[in-house]
Amino acid sequence: MHLHRPDPDYSASPRARRNFGLAIRLTAGFVAVMWAVFLFDQLTQLELVRFGLRPREGIGLLGLATTPLLHAHLAHIASNTVPLFVGGVAMLFLYPNSALKALPALYLGSAAAAWVIGRSSLHIGASGLVYGILAFVFVSGILRRDMRSVGVSLMIWFLYGSMLWGILPADSSTSWELHASGMAIGVILAFVFRHQDRPPLKQYDWEIEDEFEESFDDHDQGGRERWP
Repeated sequence: MHLHRPDPDYSASPRARRNFGLAIRLTAGFVAVMWAVFLFDQLTQLELVRFGLRPREGIGLLGLATTPLLHAHLAHIASNTVPLFVGGVAMLFLYPNSALKALPALYLGSAAAAWVIGRSSLHIGASGLVYGILAFVFVSGILRRDMRSVGVSLMIWFLYGSMLWGILPADSSTSWELHASGMAIGVILAFVFRHQDRPPLKQYDWEIEDEFEESFDDHDQGGRERWP
């Protein structure tokens, strides 16, 4: 697979650094909201988790908005925090235009699909969103085939490739339905938005010369056809 090199004037520009900082702040802001909801619930003992997703129940549709914000215990929210932060920053930084449309679809879509296919149980947690984001970032890098995107894809696979087992119905204590729904939607959206957010590529002198020679040859052949 031939990999393209992003133009350093673009990838190392002050604007790119500002965009990276913005991606960090936005992702950290969402993670902070998630933790604030968890801590508020723990301190007040309101048991907000009861407002999570309940498949095929009318009241369970409330979970479309609440599910990613609700967590059962400290280990639950902690396990989602780091991959959500890493994946969120990568997605917002590398694919900002796609992320504006893909993130709402992942947030609502993972829960909506689980509402249709899920077991008759309570489903909570940001894991559906996490699986969707990581799948989107991984597949998007492979489709775009530039060094920066592919590098991030490999990092995601190295860090979180083992999460793939989470889409299998092996553990009744986890919502594999949320995992599978998020991953499927993330892959689909990566294909839908594959032509967006492509960085300008570095073009070497020999590539420019080859393009010039090809253009000259085409012009010369066309001339000979007209003037045999």
